Amino acid sequence: MSSASSSAPLPKSQETGGVSLRRSRILSSKLYFDVPLPKVPVIYSSSYDIAFFGIEKMHPFDSSKWGRICQFLIKESVLDKNRLVEPLEASRDDLLVVHSESYLSSLRRSLTVSIIMEVPPVALLPNWLVQQKALYPFRKQVGGSILAAKLAIERGWAINVGGGFHHCSAEKGGGFCVYADISLCIHFAFVRLNMSRVMIIDLDAHQGNGHETDFANDGRVYILDMYNAGIYPFVAKSNFDPELIVYNAGTDILEGDPLGRLRVSPDGVTVRDEKVFRFAKERSTPLLMLTSVNEIQFSHILTLLGGYMKSSARVIADSIINLSKKNLISLDSPLSRK
Repeated sequence: MSSASSSAPLPKSQETGGVSLRRSRILSSKLYFDVPLPKVPVIYSSSYDIAFFGIEKMHPFDSSKWGRICQFLIKESVLDKNRLVEPLEASRDDLLVVHSESYLSSLRRSLTVSIIMEVPPVALLPNWLVQQKALYPFRKQVGGSILAAKLAIERGWAINVGGGFHHCSAEKGGGFCVYADISLCIHFAFVRLNMSRVMIIDLDAHQGNGHETDFANDGRVYILDMYNAGIYPFVAKSNFDPELIVYNAGTDILEGDPLGRLRVSPDGVTVRDEKVFRFAKERSTPLLMLTSVNEIQFSHILTLLGGYMKSSARVIADSIINLSKKNLISLDSPLSRK
């Protein structure tokens, strides 16, 4: 767990322009837009899924889980696909709110992207293809995370079926995380939503080193990062009174995941998510949920386990269904409830 007490340093690209440049970029962004009431605050685009020539399967992260989460919810008639919210792609100016010019320029080299994505063959591809097949999906998810904060304030909760790139900071990507969507959505909330206190609850198996780097000296952000199974997550509730909670709901804590190694059952994930949403609801604090990265592709380890195991997409979908059943979220539009 980490918290801090002074203003965060600006990326190198903004040192000369200062806070006013960041603020100007945020105010001129098109990522915040009005969402019609018939829509539910679940954000997804078919562009989220990453697929190019099967190369993406060389990384253990399941880069098509986002679409399958929605497919499960739609198939079980708990979510109408026409009520999903389609986000806009984060532009270069949007990304410069947090990232430096030099970092974004480095992504024009396929080698750099291959290192961040941990998929060496990506280095051999022309960068225009890497931009189209990998970075564009990431930028759409960034747009979703940013919009989710606005929807959470308006509706009480929101889920971006994507995002949660907690290994990326302003100046450095890694661990399949190219853009710092958590840092970006919080800075947008500071300016566009007039927030002054934001809590990050990061329950992915891995440390959120990206957002921790960005907010290490910013007292407006309280970070509760649990990556040890023996730590109970809600010790922060009496120490900080957040106006918004950003919840990074990683499922690499599942039993059988060789990266997370925390051996939590699918039911345990459901209980965990329910506790976080109940924590927010009891305090009337808007919450936005991100589905995080680093979940293993279970198809890669089924032969080792010798049996069936639920995919992370199925586990996430089941958890969202449970949240709906417990009335912690509503997947009906406000108009249909009248």
